[in-house]
Amino acid sequence: MKIAIIGAGYGGMAAAYDLKKAGHDVTIFESADYVGGLASGFKEPHWNWSVEKFYHHWFQSDSEMLGLIRELGWEDKVRFPRPQTVMLYKNKWYPFDSIFKMALFPGLGWGINKIRFGFVGLFLRLTNNWRALEKVTADAWMMKWAGKTVYEQMWKPLLIGKFGPYYKDVNMAWMWARIKARTTRLGTFEGGFQKFADLFAEKLRESGVGIRFGVKVDSIKQEQAGMSVRSVGESESFDKVLVTTSPNLMARFCPDLPEKYLKGLLGLKSMGAVVMTLALKQPLSKDGYYWFNVPKDEGYPFLALVEHTNFVPKENFGGDHIVYAGDYLELGHEYFSMNDDELLERFIPAFQKFNPEFSREWVRKIWVSKTNYAQPVPLVNHSKNVPAIQTPIEGLFFASMSQVYPWDRGTNFAVEIGRRAARMMLKVL
Repeated sequence: MKIAIIGAGYGGMAAAYDLKKAGHDVTIFESADYVGGLASGFKEPHWNWSVEKFYHHWFQSDSEMLGLIRELGWEDKVRFPRPQTVMLYKNKWYPFDSIFKMALFPGLGWGINKIRFGFVGLFLRLTNNWRALEKVTADAWMMKWAGKTVYEQMWKPLLIGKFGPYYKDVNMAWMWARIKARTTRLGTFEGGFQKFADLFAEKLRESGVGIRFGVKVDSIKQEQAGMSVRSVGESESFDKVLVTTSPNLMARFCPDLPEKYLKGLLGLKSMGAVVMTLALKQPLSKDGYYWFNVPKDEGYPFLALVEHTNFVPKENFGGDHIVYAGDYLELGHEYFSMNDDELLERFIPAFQKFNPEFSREWVRKIWVSKTNYAQPVPLVNHSKNVPAIQTPIEGLFFASMSQVYPWDRGTNFAVEIGRRAARMMLKVL
């Protein structure tokens, strides 16, 4: 069977791996000149490791991702350091990356609010009934069960930061999945995520998978003998096609999909992202903190500040201190049209809140990465909105981060849905 996969992200490559192992002829079409998708990275000449464009890490519970790495024989290259995550309370940062440190966090006091916070977290860890939770918004559920103080101190800033104007509409199953699936230990790959993606791509090519870089797909249509992929003015026939892009791109590639399926694709909401990466001559955090959960209502111009070299040592980056400042944003937000220097000027006063000594002279280089598709927005009863992997067109399949629901986006669930799509394709030979 001849199969085309659109997109060389983690999901597309995972699907290609299984389909090729099953004995099929697989070709991946990638519009960029590199693999990795949203988890791709870049590397300066004096760095030993790459840096992800959009900060990434793994959790110890990421069984699909870590399982694939074991299959490939690279488990010795996985690193799980112990970086410190902190939260702000009355202009002071407090560690918040273990049950013990959460118990000591002063923002909830020492009475009923801390008890409610603990019991809500325990309930969400233990329950598996996410379908009941998707029937109510996280805003309403948390207000009722966690209480106003706990919700507004702990959970509301996260929802606002992730979903902006949609924060009151996001269902509680999303919050459940976030708490259920995540761990305080964070992992990475020796050399960075791009190193893993490059090694995986090399493994695929050695097995006979074709990867075509810099190829923009124009359309995908059904033919009498199968599927036709048109790119660069030429068409090529395949028995089956798997698309791993955004829903909007899927709709553009496949205008012949039935109206109901197309309408479903175009009706899905998502947030974009803008992330600035800085190479600094000095560390930003005086305390060695890694992840700052930044409350937007305190006037910060971004959602998270991440000092990557408090997770991966600066020696891997030629002594540079790597810092991310990122945000999830609606399309059309001014950050999408600002150039790198304009954005840096906007962010400098905020950097000085983390370290009053920070100045423009600390900055060796900056990079700004932008994407229109970074965070799906799951509304109430969202399961009925999730597009089927097997589309109504015979031979055409779709697997994206908008379909990993109720789980949140990330490389672990990209691998899971890519491999699930491959299994479905193999079943309908």
